[in-house]
Amino acid sequence: MTTPRISKPASSAILERDGRYLLVLRSKPPSKAMYAFPGGRGEPGETASETALRELAEETGIHGENPQLFATYDLSGPEGAPGSLSFFLSVFKVNADPQAVAVASDDAASVGWYTAAEIATMPAPDSVRDCIARLEAERLGISA
Repeated sequence: MTTPRISKPASSAILERDGRYLLVLRSKPPSKAMYAFPGGRGEPGETASETALRELAEETGIHGENPQLFATYDLSGPEGAPGSLSFFLSVFKVNADPQAVAVASDDAASVGWYTAAEIATMPAPDSVRDCIARLEAERLGISA
């Protein structure tokens, strides 16, 4: 008999400046040593967009605003696997003060602004790679 999968809510925030995207290097599982958009698990009573803004602030010190849903992903772990985590990820494009400086905190080992070409060579989840491809197509006016 397999254990039913229950997806937990999670959200992340996309912040872009001049063709560079803000990514954090994760310091804790399940994405340790991977680059990702700032984000994490939802808290009880929190909307997906509130989670994205809170996680952005916690991990980078940047306070975002005007979250716009960009993509969703079902990040399911192996069905029935002990300790398997599954998440329903909502990814939001956000705005922030262009002068705000990102500083790594919470579970972010480091933060940085990276181009799509740089991100292509970095360890990153498939959801990040998919978003970057779509964002670049949108930014450059190309149909994805």
